[in-house]
Amino acid sequence: MASVKLGSKTDAFQRQGQAWFCTTGLPSDLTVEVGEMSFHLHKFPLLSRSGVLERMITEATEESGEEKCFISLSDLPGSSKTFELVAKFCYGMKLELTSSNIVYLRCAAEHLEMTEEYGEGNLIMQTENFLNQVVLRNWKDSLRALQACDDILPHADELNITKRCIESLATRASMDPNLFGWPIMEHGGPLQSPGGSLLWNGISTGAKLKNDSSDWWYEDVSVLNLPLYKRLISAMESRGLREELIAGSLTFYAKRYLPGVNRRQGVSESSTRLASAGLGAPLSEEEQRTLLEEIDRMLPMLKGLVPAKFLFGLLRTATILQAGSSCISSLERRIGMQLDQATLEDLLMPNLSHSMETLYNVDCVQRLLEHFLAMDQAAGCAGGASPCSLDDDEQLMGSPSLTPVMMVAKLIDGYLAEVAPDINLKLPKFQAVAAAVPDYARPLDDGLYRAIDIYLKSHPWLSELEREQLCRLMDCQKLSLEACTHAAQNERLPLRVIVQVLFFEQLQLRTSIAGCFLVSENLDGGSRQLRGGLAGPAADGLGGGWTSAVKENQVLKVGMDNMRMRVSELEKECSHMRQEIEKLGRAKGGGGSTAWGNVSKKLGLRMKSQMCSAQEGSVSTQNNQGKVKERHGKLKKNSSSEG
Repeated sequence: MASVKLGSKTDAFQRQGQAWFCTTGLPSDLTVEVGEMSFHLHKFPLLSRSGVLERMITEATEESGEEKCFISLSDLPGSSKTFELVAKFCYGMKLELTSSNIVYLRCAAEHLEMTEEYGEGNLIMQTENFLNQVVLRNWKDSLRALQACDDILPHADELNITKRCIESLATRASMDPNLFGWPIMEHGGPLQSPGGSLLWNGISTGAKLKNDSSDWWYEDVSVLNLPLYKRLISAMESRGLREELIAGSLTFYAKRYLPGVNRRQGVSESSTRLASAGLGAPLSEEEQRTLLEEIDRMLPMLKGLVPAKFLFGLLRTATILQAGSSCISSLERRIGMQLDQATLEDLLMPNLSHSMETLYNVDCVQRLLEHFLAMDQAAGCAGGASPCSLDDDEQLMGSPSLTPVMMVAKLIDGYLAEVAPDINLKLPKFQAVAAAVPDYARPLDDGLYRAIDIYLKSHPWLSELEREQLCRLMDCQKLSLEACTHAAQNERLPLRVIVQVLFFEQLQLRTSIAGCFLVSENLDGGSRQLRGGLAGPAADGLGGGWTSAVKENQVLKVGMDNMRMRVSELEKECSHMRQEIEKLGRAKGGGGSTAWGNVSKKLGLRMKSQMCSAQEGSVSTQNNQGKVKERHGKLKKNSSSEG
């Protein structure tokens, strides 16, 4: 801490209880009361340095008519400690000016009119020189002086001390820390050099290295109270400091004083940390609410400046503290802008409303999704291309422009699966959230099917019509083969949906088998071409290699024939299933569900068996195809070597 010593006389002040006595050998003829303290002093040293004290002493003497008089300084800036320093200066005693007391002394000197008219080198000049030439040229001293301004803010503002300290800090925060060599104050720790140097003017200071980054000042300025911190941030913005640095400082400040922002940090842990940092007791709920609303107003409304997890922490805290509706709406818009960066844990916010209809705040998540989709649509229109105009291949391949919305769709499907067991979650609300995700954002509907299945299991009282309405949310054509197999055996699904699933599952199987047939035909054509190319003497020299390849090709053909037979059996089963369903449709009473259960179980077992056989055939086909290609390569190599 920078300091300047004034005066040369030894200290002659002694304290006795709530009174100070000057032991210079002369009896006291003046008593000055400052707060709860009394100072027994002498008239001449004080009136010779201060215009205010001169007038007050003269008036008190004339009124009392006695040599000894009494005055009171109830409005003196600072406490009795400040007047003690002023009195020592008037007596010429040793006095040390520091960045911690300079603001109090400067304001007290101005209040007491301690100008050059009442003595050369008076207190106003001494404090002003120290403030301008030492304090305001140093980061840590400027910060300490600014903290002191908080106690006597009106007086400090009147003398522009607060503004000058803020301008000094803002200037240095916007500069490269390597350009100035003053050590940076780290709250609660030793001084550190922002340039990382352990030397100060060639002398070791014992300071430890600090990372050379632009955020070195975050912790330092977080010791300021909110009004001064706001003014400092505003000054930094006016000087063109980057928005990401402003947002980073606001994030650091909020995490320091809002215990609810960090989800895994309790109030007691935050209180312990604040006390250890010397910041006193934690803020009250009213103070926290005010701080949170101010942080929201100061944060730039830009995507990606702060992590989504931090914004979710602010939103949870704002809900708990019952912040204003404008603050909550603003936070929801911020989160909606970068919803693709959120996690499922972030979305699982408890419902704290008075109604307590649902366990989680589903309405809030729906609003977040609407904000994200509105922003995504606006970005698509600005880019001149609509996501809906892209074909299915581009969607399935994950076009870069669709990656965020696909991530959000997957996130929402996972969220729906988590909230589906809540028996208080009404069907319209579940449908509204699920339907809000556009179709192009879901290449597959497996996640949505899982959420629907969990909802049906947790709400068995839904009618057949309600279940059909719920299942219309998913597209059976966009279910994977595994999901189709599960859905075909799922008794919770309506009959119509199961029929659609089976139909599209059959189409998928046909497409898969047709691909195997195409591979087989290509192999047949290749083998014929290979036979024609090897006809002649070279073929005789190859021996059993060609015979083995022909045998393997024959085995492959037999496998294809078996797959054709399995497909035929599958078509017969589907035809039989349709007839059973038609009978169930005409049936009446309670026997229909039992019959359908037997059919679905039988059909499920059949479908599973057919799929396993088809997969085995596909694997066998690929293995045989690889063997034929390998044999083909060997034949070519042998032929070329013999040639």
